[in-house]
Amino acid sequence: MAPSSFLAYTLALGIAAAIPGPGIAALVGRALGTGFRRTMPMLAGLVLGDLIYLTFAILGLALLAHTFETAFMVVRIAGAFYLLWLAWKFWTSGLTPERIERSPGKRDGLMSFATGLTVTLGNPKTIVFYMALLPVVIDMTGVNLTDWVILSVLTVLILYVVLVPYVALASRARSALANHATLKTVNRTAALAMTGAAGFILART
Repeated sequence: MAPSSFLAYTLALGIAAAIPGPGIAALVGRALGTGFRRTMPMLAGLVLGDLIYLTFAILGLALLAHTFETAFMVVRIAGAFYLLWLAWKFWTSGLTPERIERSPGKRDGLMSFATGLTVTLGNPKTIVFYMALLPVVIDMTGVNLTDWVILSVLTVLILYVVLVPYVALASRARSALANHATLKTVNRTAALAMTGAAGFILART
């Protein structure tokens, strides 16, 4: 691939990633509720989902998504309902000042990662970008193994550069909280953000 193709991909993915959607809503909601460090596994899951779709597109497996449409629908629905469950938890109990500094367990990180992955796999914006727009941006027939590696590295870097500021800003707002009334507002905001993300996914299923 020519350097211009990599540049075109970088710009296209950067713009697409920066546009608010279910992934960003879920990240912001998680960061508001649990902070920066406990949101990073979710971000890693989101990134892995993008890498999976990138690989599908390069291998010419766009047809796979249509062939196994039911499986993709199940993934979308499962991710949406898990987000709704998280929203309910934040709305009904959420965090208190005493629980803010509690260290996350291994299971919490794994569940956060799985949520990020399912959100991306069920995100219509991600599907459209990799399965429909990507072939317009670059010549998929000329992509070899080296190109895939470069595109994968670019994908990881771009997504972290674009999405980490969202997480950091939401976490910073959360870390400034000091009382129950304010934390209740943040818990409700996180719940609404996650509910909105789940609603968007279900509406497009």
